[in-house]
Amino acid sequence: MQQLLAEVTATFLALLPIANPVGAVPLFYSLTALDSKAYRQAQARKTSLNVICVLIIFFLAGRLILEFFDLSLGVLRIAGGLLIAHTAWEMVTVRPRLTPPEREEVAEKEDISFTPMAVPMLSGPGAIGVVMGLSARSSHLLDHLGALIGILLLGGMIYFCLSVGDRVMARLGKSGVGAFNRVLGFFILAIAVQFIAEGTIALLKDSLPELFN
Repeated sequence: MQQLLAEVTATFLALLPIANPVGAVPLFYSLTALDSKAYRQAQARKTSLNVICVLIIFFLAGRLILEFFDLSLGVLRIAGGLLIAHTAWEMVTVRPRLTPPEREEVAEKEDISFTPMAVPMLSGPGAIGVVMGLSARSSHLLDHLGALIGILLLGGMIYFCLSVGDRVMARLGKSGVGAFNRVLGFFILAIAVQFIAEGTIALLKDSLPELFN
């Protein structure tokens, strides 16, 4: 039971800052500003379900994808770290995660739950890289079960944040949300550096095992 709880916690905490549900709230409410509360609730629910589905699919297929492309876990960690670092840098420098053409396109969409909310906002390349890394290092049934529960908890957190996001924005304001994103971006950048460092060490162990003996 302790191993299961540890895996659930590790998965949830690894994904939470990268998915950043609070940071997605301003975009969600800007895209649904003219819609009813019932519509926003439905979109929040569908967004969380889409995030869960995307992450579970890549978690279950992660090991197969790595074997198909003949990629090592070290390479995946470095690539994931670079993607996470890019996301963190955008948060720290307050750059929008959607380009103006993408914003114009989604403004006309009736259903925003899959794109842009689930992909790329909440379960983008960084989060996908994390779950694939978790998949590659999971060797027991409890590891897989814990990771899946952690993904479900993340989905629940996303639904909660999007559902009560109007109150969060009212309390924090745009400047408060921006400050929160910059602080969170700093910690995500630190996570990215750790991913890159661990990936580099793993590659060196595979290429030059004599250095670690």
